[in-house]
Amino acid sequence: MNLKNCFRRFGMFLAAAALVSSAACAGTVGNTNDSAGEDSIYEPITMPPETEAPTTEPPTEPPEKRVHVTAVGDNLIHYSVYKNAEQLAGEGEDFDFKPLYENVKYLIEDADLAIINQETIISESNELRGANGGALLFNSPPEVADAVIDMGFDVITMANNHLLDFGIDALEESIRFWNQKAEEYNLTVLGAYLNDADAENIRVREVNGVKIAFLAYTMNINGFEIPDDSPIRVILNEEEDVIERQIRYADQIADAVIVSAHWGAEDTHEVSEDRKILAQKMVDWGADVILGCHPHTAQTMEWLTREDGSRGFVFYSMGNFICCQTDNFNVVGEMPDFDIVLDSETGQISLDDVGCIPNIVHYEPEGFSNLRVYPYSKYTPELAERHGLPYAEPQGTYTEFGWDIINNIIEENIPAEFRKLDK
Repeated sequence: MNLKNCFRRFGMFLAAAALVSSAACAGTVGNTNDSAGEDSIYEPITMPPETEAPTTEPPTEPPEKRVHVTAVGDNLIHYSVYKNAEQLAGEGEDFDFKPLYENVKYLIEDADLAIINQETIISESNELRGANGGALLFNSPPEVADAVIDMGFDVITMANNHLLDFGIDALEESIRFWNQKAEEYNLTVLGAYLNDADAENIRVREVNGVKIAFLAYTMNINGFEIPDDSPIRVILNEEEDVIERQIRYADQIADAVIVSAHWGAEDTHEVSEDRKILAQKMVDWGADVILGCHPHTAQTMEWLTREDGSRGFVFYSMGNFICCQTDNFNVVGEMPDFDIVLDSETGQISLDDVGCIPNIVHYEPEGFSNLRVYPYSKYTPELAERHGLPYAEPQGTYTEFGWDIINNIIEENIPAEFRKLDK
């Protein structure tokens, strides 16, 4: 019992004693009969039971914090991609890209964190281009962003080889466009920066109590160069000193680090040795997940181990998310799907349920019509038979297509333990 309660009970005892004493005196003066006390109007005092002040237990941390992540590869807006969106637009609209992604939207919405590589710039002051039989220069309409945001993507990476397709002013316009969308919709945008300070501002996003840092680098910018008098900054893969410094710093300020790496040769399933070496370095420096882009093909993936025994994971190439390319290996991609787990007691990060969902880009003859992206679980042999790839103009090199072709690409490039075919 605390001191405050002791004083309170002692005061009540004195008051009760005084009350009894008064009653006794009153009986003696008014009535000398010994039985008069039995008729007293006073009831015996009953002390209230002792009560302790209620205590509030401090909230306890859950044993682990978990973030479910889904990522996709290149959002490659060819001429025929935006022509499909033009045909789908309603009255008074220029483009509607949303139906192109309707079959995979549920996967993006279900993720706690969704990441996309935006392969093309968005510059409204320049003409639209999608390499329709011409040079591989890309510029996309702003409605692309509407679809990306509508699907539920949180992180947009811009580091890729097409950044300077329309020059430095168009790139700056695209950066500012996405920065404005980031403010409006709480997005995280990275990979091309307005200046050095912007490039050194490591993006960190907190999801479910887990702080995740994002970094993005590209192998090249198609031979173009940023003018000497421009403050625009794009970090290339060859700048390993910068990459090491940024990853190590990101590892200090966040619980987990995700790196987007635009690298490798196009149109091959082979993983080059230089990428394996750089991937190991990135993991050693502190990267937990590497999301590879650029080859436009699905490539293998693997765990990489650090000297202390901890591990990171690399998806060497996710392939295309959407496109209208005309080789069969270009229309089967990967959607990485995994959980980041933070141990609340130790602060250690681990990855759980790591794998990827194969995605198929479907279009039909007559000008790449009925363009859609499907997860493997929603695609069918009947759809595969209707695919327009064997009839596309201009013709690709590998034009055979069908259910068997899809499964062969998956079996040869996605290890069995990482295949998520039923999501």
